[in-house]
Amino acid sequence: MHDLKNFVENLQLVRAKMNERNAKVDLDGIEGLALRRRELLNSFDKMRFEQRQAGEQMKRMDKSSPEAVALREQLREASDQLKATESERNAVEAELQERLAYIPNLHQDDVPVGPDESANVEVERWGEPRQFDFEPKAHWDLGEALQILDFDRGAKVSGARFTFLKGMGARLERALINFMVDLHANEHGYEELWPPALVNRASMTGTGQLPKFVADMFKTDNELFLVPTAEVPVTNYHREEMLEGAQLPIKYVAYSPCFRLEAGSYGQDTRGLIRQHQFDKVELVKFCHPEQSEAEHQALVRDAGAVLRRLGLPYRTMLLSSGDMGFSASKCYDLEVWLPAQGRYREISSCSNFGDFQARRASIRFRREPGAKPEFVHTLNGSGLAIGRCLVAILENYQEADGSIRIPEALQPYMRCERIAAS
Repeated sequence: MHDLKNFVENLQLVRAKMNERNAKVDLDGIEGLALRRRELLNSFDKMRFEQRQAGEQMKRMDKSSPEAVALREQLREASDQLKATESERNAVEAELQERLAYIPNLHQDDVPVGPDESANVEVERWGEPRQFDFEPKAHWDLGEALQILDFDRGAKVSGARFTFLKGMGARLERALINFMVDLHANEHGYEELWPPALVNRASMTGTGQLPKFVADMFKTDNELFLVPTAEVPVTNYHREEMLEGAQLPIKYVAYSPCFRLEAGSYGQDTRGLIRQHQFDKVELVKFCHPEQSEAEHQALVRDAGAVLRRLGLPYRTMLLSSGDMGFSASKCYDLEVWLPAQGRYREISSCSNFGDFQARRASIRFRREPGAKPEFVHTLNGSGLAIGRCLVAILENYQEADGSIRIPEALQPYMRCERIAAS
């Protein structure tokens, strides 16, 4: 959420930023509502002052005098007018908040400006793609041949874009979850949380999924939402709280199943595990001082990248352009892992700095010291990593000519084997 005063006072800057984000928003309507709100506030304050003066005057009058009777009637009319003004002000403020809830965050000045992913900037590359002496297979062919992925029964039981993992495939998924959580908790200093998989509307609004993206979410009949990412419950863990400055930064790692109701066709992504309605993810969430957020963002990117480096998976880091960033982000890096069967890099983690955007929506504040003025924290989050896509990358990068899969050394203690092969 935006600060209304700063938003209106810097409307020219906001317009420029929204144009750079390709955001279709009615800023004229917001400006008009903000001006009307100011008029109503001024009228309310003026009427309240006049009402108090008339009340003091009434105390000094003979209550039965014609002047007192007339003044009493005047006070009654003023009270009705005051209530009407307050009612209109509340309605205007509610509409303002509703409209502001649809306005994306302002991107930072060092974000590259561009319409879409074509303007993203590569900032780092790690590892060299493997040179195969055979034609590498896609993960869906490998998984079905090894009988560790069952797409047909997933579709039979739940519908398109649901999959059964079985045998060593299920063990690999579980190994990746444990490996990632252990790495972030034991080596990177994150505290582990195990969050709910259902959240309320206030939580979804706090992180920016609602109201704009309600069509992308799975919702129950009792107004609970299946989490699209652990970012939602973990960020809202401190919703409507006042934190102490000495606590910051606070860092959490959480595994959760994730659910997204995405529409449309994505070409190759209609096959395999790349784009599923249900998937697993390990999420990293941070709360920090405003002046710390850039450094914490860079550390977040390194922490997510450490998973890929430990697994020996080639990847690159992309700084997203203004037109390719998520709704709530002020700056975002994507980590993209190399997939041999597709011959290209694919996103496996997004690491975002939200500034105080989410903290304003969720009312998460801190005091630098006892009695100090409350300030909004800065929030950050990143995938550390998307489990299904990591499984895909291991199958494709570690495949052998006979269709077996070597297990990365870092995962062998979790898998208790060195290879997945057909039985």
